[in-house]
Amino acid sequence: MSFQFSSIVRATAADSDRRNTDRDEVHFRARAFGPDAQPRTLLIVNISPHGLMARCEHPFAEGDRLRVMLPVVGVAPAEIRWALGGRIGVSFDSAVDLASYYELLAQMLKAG
Repeated sequence: MSFQFSSIVRATAADSDRRNTDRDEVHFRARAFGPDAQPRTLLIVNISPHGLMARCEHPFAEGDRLRVMLPVVGVAPAEIRWALGGRIGVSFDSAVDLASYYELLAQMLKAG
C-alpha cells in the first residue's frame, strides 16, 4: 500500500485559505456588538465585500456572532471565523454589493 502525501498536503493547504477575494487595507475604528450585546471597538485593518480582519481587545472565539456597524452599509451581521492574539477574521452573512462596498471603502479611507 502506498500513499501520496504531497497531494494530501496540497489539498489541505488550499482548503485552509478559502478566501477568494483580495482585501483592501484600511485603518478604521468601528463599533460591534457581540453575543453578549455589549458594544466593542474594532480596529478594522483590512476588508472585502465578504468580510474583514480586525484587532480587538475583547477575547472573541471562533463561531461568535457579531453585528458590525459600518459606514454606508449600516449593521452587518457576521460570524467570527478565527480569533488569534487579539485579531479576528470575520465573514459577513451577506456580501456587500460592489457599489456600496466602494462607497464604504472611500469613507473608511477618508476617515483613516
